Amino acid sequence: MAANDRAAPGRSGGSSSGNEALMRATLSAVAPGTALRDGLERILRGNTGGLIVLGMDKSVEAMCTGGFVMDVEFAATRLRELCKLDGALILDKDLTKILRAGVQLVPDASIPTEETGTRHRTADRVSKQCGFPVVSVSQSMHLIALYVDGERRVLEESAAILSRANQALATLERYKLRLDEVAGTLSALEIEDLVTVRDVTAVAQRLEMVRRIATEIAEYVVELGTDGRLLSLQLDELIAGVEPERELVVRDYVPEPTAKRSRTVSEALVDLNTLSHTELLELPVVARALGYSGSPETLDSAVSPRGYRLLAKVPRLPGAIIERLVEHFGGLQKLLAASVDDLQTVDGVGEARARSVREGLSRLAESSILERYV
Repeated sequence: MAANDRAAPGRSGGSSSGNEALMRATLSAVAPGTALRDGLERILRGNTGGLIVLGMDKSVEAMCTGGFVMDVEFAATRLRELCKLDGALILDKDLTKILRAGVQLVPDASIPTEETGTRHRTADRVSKQCGFPVVSVSQSMHLIALYVDGERRVLEESAAILSRANQALATLERYKLRLDEVAGTLSALEIEDLVTVRDVTAVAQRLEMVRRIATEIAEYVVELGTDGRLLSLQLDELIAGVEPERELVVRDYVPEPTAKRSRTVSEALVDLNTLSHTELLELPVVARALGYSGSPETLDSAVSPRGYRLLAKVPRLPGAIIERLVEHFGGLQKLLAASVDDLQTVDGVGEARARSVREGLSRLAESSILERYV
């Protein structure tokens, strides 16, 4: 298998994020369209089983007894034929070579496992002991299972995954429409200086919901491999700009630090990310993640944006200039009231750029008000 366009599985770093990355890399390596998946499906069609370790080091070598040293280039047909032997196969971590075949793996018997079959118990223990992913092909159950650092994942047919992915995509489309509505309302309220914490929280909530559904669909894209190309294109189109918008909303509204309370943009983004699905449905909880108290009185209190979000909508305006404009004027209302001459006092803003900013903000103000009231 060529390792040029697929992330090859390797050792986990021990953290939760490292385990997730290892599982994602392994799913990508066995996705439809890859040589390894082709070989696994050949094993299934041949009505035989298989045990394949996706990596080799001293810990794996210590578990191996018997078998043959191969060191040959990987090929789906070779994988199929060698799995006819009564033993496991060892691949290199880049999945480009078959290093050993027909070996007996003897992992530490004290490693706990809930598996019952001999092949699956061995696969689970080997994965836990050496840190490399292990693939088990069951002859009797006619399935392919991945064992990645204590987690078991059964590979499904593309049709089943596509069905769930399309349901998630339909949900994403509905949530994205609702997000566009509340974001448009927020823009109009920002122009009129009528924003409340509730309005900001509603947008942050929807942005986080859309992002999480998109993350779930992205997992399906990885599992589908070449069968997920159309799904990937649809996902990219739907979530374009969502991640930058999420950060801009937080930058606009994260409360100013005080002696009792201080919240950075990165801290607020992390807190939003760590909210449970149940907590995300509660506006007071989302408000607290942004840095507000979350009480009913706070939700209805007025807030003013700094201007990052609307300035980012002005065409061809560099991020450095946006930073200087916000720092100089201190808020969106002052930016909206600034003349071309006022804008030119900011370092790096010449007459042409000042006119562009002035005209851009005016157009945004007009379109936002029209969309809300017409």
